[in-house]
Amino acid sequence: MDMSAAEVKRAASAQPNSSSPSADPNGSEILVRCLQAENVKYLWGYPGGSVLYIYDALYKQNTIEHVLVRHEQAAVHAADGYARATGDVGVALVTSGPGVTNAVTGIATAYMDSIPMVIITGQVPTPAIGLDAFQECDTVGITRPVVKHNFLVKDVRDLALTLKKAFHIARSGRPGPVVVDIPKDVSLKTAPFHYPETVEMRSYNPVRKGHAGQIRKAVQLLLAAKRPYIYTGGGVILGEASAELRELIDLVGFPCTNTLMGLGAVPAGDPRFLGMLGMHGTYEANMTMQHCDVLLAVGARFDDRVIGNPKHFASVERKIIHVDIDPSSISKRVKVDIPIVGDVKDVLQELIAQIREAQQRPDAAALQAWWNQVNEWRGRECLKYKPSTEVIKPQMVVETLHRLTRGQDVYVTSDVGQHQMWAAQYYGFDEPRRWINSGGLGTMGVGLPYAMGIKLAKPQADVFCITGEGSIQMCIQELSTCKQYDTPVKIIALNNRYLGMVRQWQELDYGGRYSHSYMDALPDFVKLAEAYGHVGLKIESPADVEPALKEMIRLKDRTVFLDVRTDPTENVWPMVQAGKGITEMLLGSEDL
Repeated sequence: MDMSAAEVKRAASAQPNSSSPSADPNGSEILVRCLQAENVKYLWGYPGGSVLYIYDALYKQNTIEHVLVRHEQAAVHAADGYARATGDVGVALVTSGPGVTNAVTGIATAYMDSIPMVIITGQVPTPAIGLDAFQECDTVGITRPVVKHNFLVKDVRDLALTLKKAFHIARSGRPGPVVVDIPKDVSLKTAPFHYPETVEMRSYNPVRKGHAGQIRKAVQLLLAAKRPYIYTGGGVILGEASAELRELIDLVGFPCTNTLMGLGAVPAGDPRFLGMLGMHGTYEANMTMQHCDVLLAVGARFDDRVIGNPKHFASVERKIIHVDIDPSSISKRVKVDIPIVGDVKDVLQELIAQIREAQQRPDAAALQAWWNQVNEWRGRECLKYKPSTEVIKPQMVVETLHRLTRGQDVYVTSDVGQHQMWAAQYYGFDEPRRWINSGGLGTMGVGLPYAMGIKLAKPQADVFCITGEGSIQMCIQELSTCKQYDTPVKIIALNNRYLGMVRQWQELDYGGRYSHSYMDALPDFVKLAEAYGHVGLKIESPADVEPALKEMIRLKDRTVFLDVRTDPTENVWPMVQAGKGITEMLLGSEDL
């Protein structure tokens, strides 16, 4: 007789630990105890030969819930989404060989966005390493470029200390993923268990406190500015510094902008917030970035999608203050005048304290003149689009979702492409950690696993995945995971029958030659959702958008897949083309 998932879990929790109280635990049991000591609640993974002792140890405990995904990439993405929404370290478990290589995309995604994670990988037994054993790969070598650090544990006596180091490295300084590679024989051998309360690493001591003298210089520069601007990125979110950022903006009244990864640090409705900047940022955010005289950059890295062509950005003289936990990010792409290395929360607190103590105040007349210029740029209404009663505009879908969910406990994930930009532009995020997407690596397929991870962490919240018909198919098998673990997420597929961003580039830069960007063999998403045991809906008329979204929200305890047939010709505006400067924006088709 088949057992239900709940019966299997009850049976598992009833199993006694195979080790007697006096016996030393094996490596797998040590691993589980370390995870318990780190208060790990969820572990996403997929079993295989080299990790079966670990899975046996998981079977004998009931404090950590293991979530069986359908692909290792999704395991890492789900743990990543959990980490982004909660700030805790996300943990994933995969087997050796193809388990590791399948996980690499998820690891690289987390690395590019500085997400704290520990990925436990199985490895062939230590005597077989290097002999091309079955399901062997060089995990340390393969993952080295896309991790903050990695370990190969060759002695079970080193396992507990290695896990302590892994969690410490993952969450401290500039966060990032850490891989711990455990050979199968190490997971079986026994050793005394001791998990240290603290760990010190001579070669790893990230700076937290910013240099007081540099902060004083920054205060002087900010208070003397005529055209100041505050530019913040994902570091403010990761550093839990949104409250300090808001306090600073209230104190000085300067205009501010967020990167794609920093949205929510400042409420979207704050009149001093100019919207997202960069390649698909607002006209006013980009123009202000280029023409300010003092720029305060906090937890951002001046990447190519933000400043466009560095030569164009450098063509206007300005003074730049750059605050970041990672010294290697400062002056990496743009030369700065006042570098401040430190935890952004600590630095902002000290910055605020010094501004309050200072005798000087910002020049009110100059600031008002600056705001007059900013508001003139705002008057371009760069996010305005032409509504339609015949075809569904994707912007309208996102705006309607925002209107229906404003002020509620909501998380929004996205995949990568046009739908991601529309979500960033038209869903007004008022709080941090509510907008979960892949920034640096730009990974398609993350939206659904992210949503699964968030829904487990935040079961009372509504979790929406805004995706496209191309992206969703990259991890669509995780609809099965949603069913098994009862994680009722809401999927909104803005289905334009194209790989939309690719089609847009081909239209603008490749003479309208749509090479392999048309999805001409799409599944029936309604039937597919129903086949996985979920609710499937499809709409094609603008009049049906609001009723369908309301129905999704009403079905709180069901995963709902909404196939929204949108205008296939719609493009994302504004847009800065490759090689152009951030003020060289296309605001619509009329600029072509």
